[in-house]
This record gives sequence, structure tokens and C-alpha cells, in this order.
Amino acid sequence: MRLVWRDALALLFALRDPRTGLQARAWALVALAYAALPLDLLPDLTPLLGAADDLLIVPALLALATRSLPVPVQREAVARSQGLQRRLPWLVPAGLILTVVALAGAAWGLLRLLGGG
Repeated sequence: MRLVWRDALALLFALRDPRTGLQARAWALVALAYAALPLDLLPDLTPLLGAADDLLIVPALLALATRSLPVPVQREAVARSQGLQRRLPWLVPAGLILTVVALAGAAWGLLRLLGGG
């Protein structure tokens, strides 16, 4: 999980770099949109497979974005990401906790909106 977090953080740093091309930005935007939008290849209500497509497609799209980065930008972004993780070892657990809380809040809000809570 630390490698995924490091790479996602590195991509975030790289996207802020003016040397990053349009292709990398587009792949990152597609990954974000796929993760955020309710439209999926497999509906999330499908047991196991619904979440599996998100767990496979989003990292694949992020990998495409990372491969589209210029090599110097990628190296600098990974170094910044590793440096931040060394200074803030609680970053990964805190990120996971915040993600779980955000998803739980979104699910609760959706249930209230639909009249089930």
C-alpha cells in the first residue's frame, strides 16, 4: 500500500509541474473521473466484481498517467513523495482512515437522500 500511496502522491506532485504534458494530465483526469463518477463498467452492487473494477481500472489509468510523464519530472516527484513519507509516517494510515470516513459519510448521505436512513 505504501508504494501505491507513494506513486499517487508523486503523480499529484508531477501534475503540478509545468513540464508535465497534456497526455499525463488527461489520463490522471480520466482516472479521477472514473473513481468519482457513479458510472462503472461493472455496477458496484455486483458482489466483489463491482469494487474489483475500480481496484483494477483506476490504478491502471494512474499507471498510464505516470508513464506519460517526462522522466526528470517523474524522478523529482517520486523523490518528493518519498521525502514526505519519511517526514510524515502517519500519512498512509491517516489517508486510509480519511478515505474510509469519507466513503462512510457518502454512503450515509446517499441513504438519507434515498429515504433509507
